Amino acid sequence: MLPKLLFATPAGTVLEHPNLLAIGRAGDDLLAPAEPPVALPPHGKLVHLPGRRPVGFNPETGAVEVLGRTSAGVGRRTFTPDAVAAVLPPGWTRTFLPATRRDSGPPLPQWAYAASGWGERGPVVWAMRTDQRNHWDPSRFSTPDLERRVAGLLAELPGNRVLTQLQRCALEYRCFTAQNIFYERDEGGLPGSTGCNARCQGCISQSRPGGPKASMERIPAPPSAEELAEIGARHLARARGRVMVSFGQGCEGEPLTRATVLAKAIGLMRRRTGRGSVNINTNGSLTEGLDALLGAGLDAVRVSLNSAHPDLYEAYYRPQGYGLRNVERSIALARRRKAYIALNLLILPGVTDRAGEVDRLSRLIVKHRVDQLQARSLCIDADDYVKLARGVGAGGAPMGVRAMLCALRRAAPWLVVGNFARGICERRKNDGSDLPRNEASPSQR
Repeated sequence: MLPKLLFATPAGTVLEHPNLLAIGRAGDDLLAPAEPPVALPPHGKLVHLPGRRPVGFNPETGAVEVLGRTSAGVGRRTFTPDAVAAVLPPGWTRTFLPATRRDSGPPLPQWAYAASGWGERGPVVWAMRTDQRNHWDPSRFSTPDLERRVAGLLAELPGNRVLTQLQRCALEYRCFTAQNIFYERDEGGLPGSTGCNARCQGCISQSRPGGPKASMERIPAPPSAEELAEIGARHLARARGRVMVSFGQGCEGEPLTRATVLAKAIGLMRRRTGRGSVNINTNGSLTEGLDALLGAGLDAVRVSLNSAHPDLYEAYYRPQGYGLRNVERSIALARRRKAYIALNLLILPGVTDRAGEVDRLSRLIVKHRVDQLQARSLCIDADDYVKLARGVGAGGAPMGVRAMLCALRRAAPWLVVGNFARGICERRKNDGSDLPRNEASPSQR
């Protein structure tokens, strides 16, 4: 039995529909998922989608219906309902989009909205747990002592522009990698670039015409190598856990556009300490710049992709002066230089999991023996992304996100599938044991 459809009042109060059942969306298709939903995970939340009408299934008529004006839950006063979706905590990947009809209003804020409903015991969501590690558990972040920690480090290292940006990211944006710098643990962010050579449709640090407001602002001025090294070396030397520093945070542009400065910063860090890992989150556009960083001591490369097909890749990234060939060249270089390679795969159900797309991605992973796939639910208004993906890319019928991840594992048995970067101590050939048993085989819709 499907869970009940959820909808929201204009004030944001979430209600359960008495008759209509919840369904999901994959690309352009509205359908009742064959896979069961799961309970909304701890730290997940329900959100309403302004300007989107809820769509549900009427079991009496056997038809899919758009929920019109209703008075349910608020007496006799009628209102136009908004759709409801779920936003997931780290470690989870959505498997279906919310079933909605765009009615009015601007694009939605850039979050990864998942299909949800109301089950017998409360809210449910169509999603899967894709990383069992708990060091990104939200309960470990934004703790009461964070402001004191931030103030203490600012007093210790006054005037450092990287630290000034990290203060804002930690306290205002609640960025976990920024907070880790102050907690002295795990992966810490080192924002260092103000510019970018891509114009991504889902950029979270720079607004585009007709799009939603950016989720954050970029670091206002490019910091020096010395400023980056001061923060990075301190973190590598003192942090505990899965010790790592990463260039290429959400609050900056493309780090390879400042490869000379970053290479110098890595050299300065490595002269102070050999602990931990130095990672870059990148679009992989500038192979010569990446080569310089690898020569300086970079040991991990995480390349963002939405597709291994040039047409769909370019429709989303809108690269300036480079293309997917350049990205693949950088991946090949990282393999030759024996760096740890992760693909940050931006997933949207019904698009990324099309059979042709999965085949292209499988071939890229096998060709370059990619170490890890980080499943990343794409933060974008699904209507906008589905529109740009129509008729673009490798095509084929969607197989479902769960089946897609399993197909990639079959093609590349060594592949680590998860959501989080791996520290040096965790980098091993993957045998499949880190994925829950009930997620190790395909589940058809």
